Amino acid sequence: MDEQDRLAARFEQDRARLRAVALRMLGSSAEADDAVQEAWLRLSRTDVGEVGNLSGWLTTVVGRICLDMLRSRTTRREDLLDDTADADLPPVGATAGPDPEQEAVLADSVGLALLVVLDTLTPAERLAFVLHDMFAVPFDELAPVIGKSPDAARQLASRARRRVQGQSPTGDVDQARRRAVVEAFLSAAREGRFEALVTMLDPDVVMRADATAVSYGSSAEKRGAATVAGYWNGQAAEARTALIDGVVNAVWAPKGRVRVAMAFTVVDGRIAAIDLTADKDRLADLDVTVL
Repeated sequence: MDEQDRLAARFEQDRARLRAVALRMLGSSAEADDAVQEAWLRLSRTDVGEVGNLSGWLTTVVGRICLDMLRSRTTRREDLLDDTADADLPPVGATAGPDPEQEAVLADSVGLALLVVLDTLTPAERLAFVLHDMFAVPFDELAPVIGKSPDAARQLASRARRRVQGQSPTGDVDQARRRAVVEAFLSAAREGRFEALVTMLDPDVVMRADATAVSYGSSAEKRGAATVAGYWNGQAAEARTALIDGVVNAVWAPKGRVRVAMAFTVVDGRIAAIDLTADKDRLADLDVTVL
C-alpha cells in the first residue's frame, strides 16, 4: 500500500463524522457529499506530515468549506432541505477520532426540524455552534476558520445557542438595547466623557485589534475599564453604528468607507469586549449596513 492509499484509508475512518458535520452545516445530503469530497481533494494535495491531529484538521477543513458554501448560496434554503437529510444524519459521535475529548455527543441524531432552526443563524454563528457545541472543536481552533478571535467565536456560539433554544437574542428588543449601549458608548467617546465610558464598560473588559487595525494606530490589546475608557476618551469621531452580520455593532468609516469593524460583546447592559477587525479580506466577508 503506497502513501496515497494509506491516506485514503485514514480519510475513510473520518468520512462519516465529516459528513455529519457537513449535513448539520448545509442540510443537504448532496451538498454534504460535495463538501466531504472537496475535503478529500484538499487532503490529497496537502503534506500532512506535520499535522498532529488529522481528525481535527479535517473537521475544520470541512467547516471552512461549508462556510464558503453557505456564504455563496443563492438558492432558497427550503429548496435545499431534501427529504433524505433527516434520515441520513448519523449520531454525532458515530465515528470517534483519536482524541475522545474531541467527540462530543449532543444527541443521538439531529432531525430536519433542527436544521430549519439552524438556518435562522448567520453562517458564522452556525459554524461556531455546530463545530463547538456538536463536535467539541475548541474555540482556539475554530476561530481562524471564521476569521474572528476566540472570544468573538465564543460569543457567536453563545448567541447561536440561545437562538436555537428559542431565546432569540437578536430580536427587536435586544437589538434596540444593544444599539442604545453602542450609541451611548460612541457618544461618550466622541465627547470625551471619561467617567461615563467607565460606567459603560465591564470592569474586566478586554479590547483586541487585528494586525491591520494595529497598523492604523490601535493597540493590540487593552484590559480593564479605566484603561479601555482612556483609550477611547475623545475618539470615535468617524465611528458609526452598523449592522454587522445582522447584529448591531459599529464601524470606523472615514469618508464613508468602512475601514474597521467594531464587534461589541454586551453583557447585562455593559460592554465586556471590543474586537477590532481591519483586515480587508475579513471585512469583505462581513455583511455591513451602516445605520
